[in-house]
Amino acid sequence: MDWWLLAGVPVTSFIVALSGALMPGPLLTLTVGEAARRGFWAGPLIIVGHALLELALVLLILAGVGVWLHRPLVLGLVGVLGAGLLWWMGLGLLKASRHGHLEIDSKGASGLNPIVAGVLMSAANPYWLIWWLTIGLGYVMFSMKYGWLGVALFFIGHILADFAWYTLVSGAVAQGRRLISDRLYQGFLAGCGVFLFGFGGYFAVQGVKFLLNS
Repeated sequence: MDWWLLAGVPVTSFIVALSGALMPGPLLTLTVGEAARRGFWAGPLIIVGHALLELALVLLILAGVGVWLHRPLVLGLVGVLGAGLLWWMGLGLLKASRHGHLEIDSKGASGLNPIVAGVLMSAANPYWLIWWLTIGLGYVMFSMKYGWLGVALFFIGHILADFAWYTLVSGAVAQGRRLISDRLYQGFLAGCGVFLFGFGGYFAVQGVKFLLNS
């Protein structure tokens, strides 16, 4: 086993997930609103709900591996489509890095239990499902060559990125002050955008290899 490649699974998974988490969306709006209403722990609890939904989805993906997913044609198409989505996300991040700023207001409060709200908000976001059917599916399949350990490391790296970012945002809102300057936030966006372009290239190469062998 190539241990250095295995060690890179949680690292790259963390950065890819952080790239998605950084972009404003329904989950960020919910986190800001609930943190302003309930305090610091709202953010981590929302991500617990988000993580439970994603874990269920990963298990569903794994349940289908032996049936039809683990085929060169499927892996190739997922790799190429995932690469396209990564490049699209990377371009969006680079554009946002020119003038992006983190909005801190309390308009997103839902009144639901934060864990339940995390599940519902994630499930209601079509972008989340598209991400998992392309990038997420491809990453799970490529991680499977290291067995359950590879998939576990992928999921740990992925969900730690969500916990890290949304806990930071929740803490900033609960304290009533901005901990992340616009310049620093824009730097995060630009760095993640460049990474996504490079990682998208890796996905594309792997996808083409599978297609050539199909």
